[in-house]
Amino acid sequence: MTAFVSALDLFSIGIGPSSSHTVGPMRAARAFAGRLADDGVLDRVTRITCSLYGSLGATGLGHGTPDAVVAGLAGLRPDDCDPDDVRGAWSRLGEAGGEVRVAGSRPITMTTGDLSLEPRTRLPGHPNALTLQAWGEGEALPLAEETYYSVGGGFIRREGDAPEESEALRHPLPYDNADQLLALCEEHGVSFCDVARYNEVAVHGEDGIDAGLDAIWAAMAECVEHGLASDGTLPGGLGVKRRAPEVRRRLEEYDRDEHLRDTSTEWLHAFALAVNEENASGGRVVTAPTNGAAGIIPAVGHYYLRLVPGADAAGIRRYLLTAAAIASLVKKNASISGAEGGCQAEVGSACAMAAGALCAVLGGTPRQIENAAEIAMEHHLGLTCDPVAGLVQVPCIERNAIASSTAVSAARLALHGDGTHLVSLDTVIETMRQTGLDMMTKYKETSEGGLAVNVIEC
Repeated sequence: MTAFVSALDLFSIGIGPSSSHTVGPMRAARAFAGRLADDGVLDRVTRITCSLYGSLGATGLGHGTPDAVVAGLAGLRPDDCDPDDVRGAWSRLGEAGGEVRVAGSRPITMTTGDLSLEPRTRLPGHPNALTLQAWGEGEALPLAEETYYSVGGGFIRREGDAPEESEALRHPLPYDNADQLLALCEEHGVSFCDVARYNEVAVHGEDGIDAGLDAIWAAMAECVEHGLASDGTLPGGLGVKRRAPEVRRRLEEYDRDEHLRDTSTEWLHAFALAVNEENASGGRVVTAPTNGAAGIIPAVGHYYLRLVPGADAAGIRRYLLTAAAIASLVKKNASISGAEGGCQAEVGSACAMAAGALCAVLGGTPRQIENAAEIAMEHHLGLTCDPVAGLVQVPCIERNAIASSTAVSAARLALHGDGTHLVSLDTVIETMRQTGLDMMTKYKETSEGGLAVNVIEC
């Protein structure tokens, strides 16, 4: 099956704070409720239980996973729901129970105890797993039971389902790795974004892909704007204050005096901080390729629009398509899941996507684009996922700001060469995969190692 994944799937509009722990479980619960309705058993359901395993059980409370499950069962969708309807959806049930309208119609009573956290139980399919069961009045066995895996970036897989191949078969320019992608570019005299666009148009049409890309960027831009304007303290108990608005105010003062200093890198940081502070607060964000790494693509995109002469909306489309082409390679041949590969799979992947994409819109050749992505990924190898208190705040927010700078540096460095380099993008992606396998579980989104156990929670 081709590696290519549509930009409209990779860049999914959702809510924070986590694509794998919030968006994925919400989609899984919604899918389960839909199956109950489709199978004709919904009217018999009087109770639904859910077990959260592995990483979902370990950091689910900090990531709002129980809230997401309840919201999904009620039929809410992460791409268009009001985030306020999700926050507290589980805790509001209480021990006595509250009403949940499953699939938006069937009222049942659920309690907080109907969702259990099982961090020590790891199912073989993926570290992020949840099992949902529907029960009828007086029934000894569940009416229905399904296990879902949240495999990163908001993507889910139901246990027992075969991989989806129907859309893949419609891609006229398939590729499995970077070498094949480069060969396609050379054969047809095009760049990464052109290969991606050709595949996208075959599925979505010219107008469909353009509208989709424009909607994605509009959501990213709105997230940046909201984050730059929103003061306050992030939820969760760590007392982390939003910094993006104060950074913005200071930079605006500096920029009024052109002789003070170059503030381009600091604006880049501010854009990334804004997005990840929005994500940490449970706001509307775009998975890119995950929520924990959602600030890098929009931050570098804003850097392009703000500082590159001639930058325009068409360039942003090329930017997003190039980033999606690179992300497809990582998703197929390694992982974009922090629970599976550590933070190298999230921030490292996003940095590689942004570096290659920026190189593309700065006029880089396909081999320079591949080199930029490789440089960015190479210098994130081994990065652990160790969120303090299970919250996507420390060190996640700052990591996005620093990785945004790394992406710009990697793109600029690649443009000074001719694309010839020793380590290929395929090699560094395979190395990332192997490193993730070797990495101890406690360093992969469980909050059981690294900063998560060495920072005192106040």
